[in-house]
Amino acid sequence: MFSAARRLLFMLPPERAHDVTFGSLDWLVSAGGGRLLPRRVEAPRDVLGLRFPNAVGLSAGLDKNGDHIRSLAALGFGFLELGTVTPVGQPGNPAPRLFRLPAHQALINRLGFNNEGVGHLCNAVQRAAPRVDIPIGVNIGKNRDTPLERAADDYRACLEAVHGVADYVVVNLSSPNTPGLRSLQAGRELTDLVGSLRERSDQLQAETGRSVPLVVKIAPDLDDDALRWLVDALQEAGIDGITATNTTIDHSAVEGARHADEAGGLSGRPLRDRATDVVARVREQAGRDLPIIAAGGIMSGDDAVEKIQAGADLVQIYTGLIYEGPALVRHAARSIRDQCD
Repeated sequence: MFSAARRLLFMLPPERAHDVTFGSLDWLVSAGGGRLLPRRVEAPRDVLGLRFPNAVGLSAGLDKNGDHIRSLAALGFGFLELGTVTPVGQPGNPAPRLFRLPAHQALINRLGFNNEGVGHLCNAVQRAAPRVDIPIGVNIGKNRDTPLERAADDYRACLEAVHGVADYVVVNLSSPNTPGLRSLQAGRELTDLVGSLRERSDQLQAETGRSVPLVVKIAPDLDDDALRWLVDALQEAGIDGITATNTTIDHSAVEGARHADEAGGLSGRPLRDRATDVVARVREQAGRDLPIIAAGGIMSGDDAVEKIQAGADLVQIYTGLIYEGPALVRHAARSIRDQCD
């Protein structure tokens, strides 16, 4: 059934297909049809001080505004990550900005943090969260027109806004689609930014009694020395976990394909091996205790198992959902349960 639906959806521009898919799924769930979907695989994991019903989550980017929480939860995910969200809503980059590469089971996107703003997302989570029973993470970023030297102000504003509704927060320093953003992954810029967020998070916990783990999402394009430095710096700053990885700016794996030369981050199957390697290197550098969320190229249950065996505690999918459909959630969760737990 999904194969036929995908053929029809792939006749539409990618963003239009996204809207049609979620419109249909939202209608189905609101009409009570969610009970027709396969039941969630129950294979609990305790990570980041949270209980996850299973190890398979939705990666940030698919539901930037939190408008589809109930529908996505009905697909059997063990957790959802919303965003990336910025302090003020922004349109993102001009269209076209999302491209399919079907022969490679890949996407290239340069969406540019298009979202309705952190206030919209918080309201959406407050409405939906009581009706779902899985952790909800929020991925935060800076507005495009905020100077890099003031990036910390945007991240703090988002952190403060979502602290009361998020189960964990991910600091996105690795998107390739906001100019200069990846420079915040190195040197004094990183240590100052993450240190200030750690301090503010601790203050919020003291004020509210609510602990919200702080995670940093990293790029797959760092060389060995840069990655080692980054992991050490994040641990020294007291970060609670690392997400590895974001999309890659290296398009060599799809060279010659239609759209391969489009600017933006590449995701999907071509990213799988690189992302797994980064997970393994982060685990080796960080030791056994730092939680790692793996993302990048998970297109099957075996791919999910590979990430766990490389050192991840949890996995996330996005592009795989588009190419393989909702059954991937169940297959991945079941494979991890049967082969890793």
